Amino acid sequence: MKMKLMLGFFAMATLSLFSFKNHQPNDEDGIQWMTWEEAVMLNAESPKKIFVDVYTDWCGWCKRMDKNTFSDPEIIKYMNENFYAVKLNAEQKEDIVFNGNTFKFVENGKNGFHELAYSLLDGSLGFPTMVILDENFSRILLSPGYKEAHDLMTELQFSAGEYYKKTSFDEFQMGGGE
Repeated sequence: MKMKLMLGFFAMATLSLFSFKNHQPNDEDGIQWMTWEEAVMLNAESPKKIFVDVYTDWCGWCKRMDKNTFSDPEIIKYMNENFYAVKLNAEQKEDIVFNGNTFKFVENGKNGFHELAYSLLDGSLGFPTMVILDENFSRILLSPGYKEAHDLMTELQFSAGEYYKKTSFDEFQMGGGE
């Protein structure tokens, strides 16, 4: 009896592990967020634009974007198809090495900040802020503040469709770039 129970448990554990390991993420799982390092590595293998959500743990508007905007099915699908999506905590303590530079956490008052976030945001640390980079890590768009899904979609389409090469974002929003 004990042997059958142990075999049954082992079989269930093996099946669970196998199905978890072979799970392929899809749009139902939400945006496929990754670290900066993962995006850099994937971009080296298969170039794509990079979307960076710069946030903090205490930011209420950041949490609202997670709940409302980043859970929108159209945003999820478009983001997963066209971007490497990065979540960057502007107060993370871990170093990030990029392009031969080591970006560190800097103690500053109550919270401090991460140098990579500071660099991406040109020193203007407001949250949430979204940054869209091209395949060579050149900035396409710096977009501070909370965004509804339709507003974010406009920014994503402007970037993924490479309209930024032909027109300004303001003209694109008014229909002049399409």
